[in-house]
Amino acid sequence: MKQIPLSLGPEPTFTFDNLLPGANQAALAHLQALSLNAPPVFLWGQPGSGKTHVLRALAQAWQQAGAQVGWYDAQTPLPWELPAHPSLLLLDDCDRFDAGQQHAAFALFVEAATHGLAIVATGLAPPVDLPLREDLRTRLGWGPTFALQPLSESETRAALRREADRRGIVLSDEVMDYVLNRFSRDMKHLMALLDRLDEFALVHKRAVTVPLLRQMLHDQGL
Repeated sequence: MKQIPLSLGPEPTFTFDNLLPGANQAALAHLQALSLNAPPVFLWGQPGSGKTHVLRALAQAWQQAGAQVGWYDAQTPLPWELPAHPSLLLLDDCDRFDAGQQHAAFALFVEAATHGLAIVATGLAPPVDLPLREDLRTRLGWGPTFALQPLSESETRAALRREADRRGIVLSDEVMDYVLNRFSRDMKHLMALLDRLDEFALVHKRAVTVPLLRQMLHDQGL
């Protein structure tokens, strides 16, 4: 019988300190200086470009400063209401909102703007190109818009190495090369792959090697 691990290691934290800026220094600097009553900010980019990580880092920074944050994405069940005393409104992956969520997002946006809240939203494309109702699309595009760029290969390696070190995984160059030569360099999926590899290594009580990775891929049909 296989042993099932109770934990895959410490939960990741999302801060500006552990976010590799890459080519996104201007966007990150703008967000770190964001204040109440500022124009809304929109971040766009392909999956894995770091949009959700950036929002989580922003939420963590504001919460540490004592502010209340309202976070809404396609998995947030309706109805949507702002917290009692919010300072920051975050709308993640707006392109995935259904009709009801778009209506709710528009209402939240209007309420937040009326009270001078800071607003940051994300999507796959600039607001003008999103498949959303016109009034919401217009408001999302009111303020600065930043295109987030994916990490370079060296930055991707550094991010994977740092996360592996945090988990206590020895990730050799051979394993790193195997992963990056065979999988999309989308950070979201690479981190998910690292999650599965961590669990697989714990279950089998083996070090992370290329043979172990191949066995995991075969067993899981990946």
